[in-house]
Amino acid sequence: EFLEGQTLREKLETGPLSRWRLVEYALETARGLAAAHEKGIVHRDLKPDNIFITRDDRVKILDFGLAKQAMEQSAEDGATVTSPPTTPGTVMGTAGYMSPEQVRGQAVDHRSDIFSFGAVLYEMAAGKRAFRGESSVETMNAILKEDVPEISVSGTQVSPGLDRIVRRCLEK
Repeated sequence: EFLEGQTLREKLETGPLSRWRLVEYALETARGLAAAHEKGIVHRDLKPDNIFITRDDRVKILDFGLAKQAMEQSAEDGATVTSPPTTPGTVMGTAGYMSPEQVRGQAVDHRSDIFSFGAVLYEMAAGKRAFRGESSVETMNAILKEDVPEISVSGTQVSPGLDRIVRRCLEK
């Protein structure tokens, strides 16, 4: 599919999103993740670089290169669809957006994508990454051991409801 527009990362670099855009992009991203999860697909690398905003402001989730079939499923023709297992202990994803389970190299399911979605949502609201360190190792350690700073610390005011959603997504 040929897409015209820009990634969410590029949109965030030009300045903060309006409250309306933030909610609209978050809802569309959540719907896209829900559709993938209904099919048993876990993205495993959700980040602003993999969320594309088309010229008509539609959201597309890109790069399912690390995606994994969460469970066996039967296809409509009766065939069983499986995916080869990931080697236990293998760490896959982008450091600042991985769930604690990914950092530890454990098995992941849809909850891992929800954690990553929370990190993206935090960045959309606060204008900075939820977890950041001097190196990838420090960033992954922050994911495991630290809570994200309050969004209001960044100078951005968000509704208590949105703050609750972000915090719920980022529960370890």
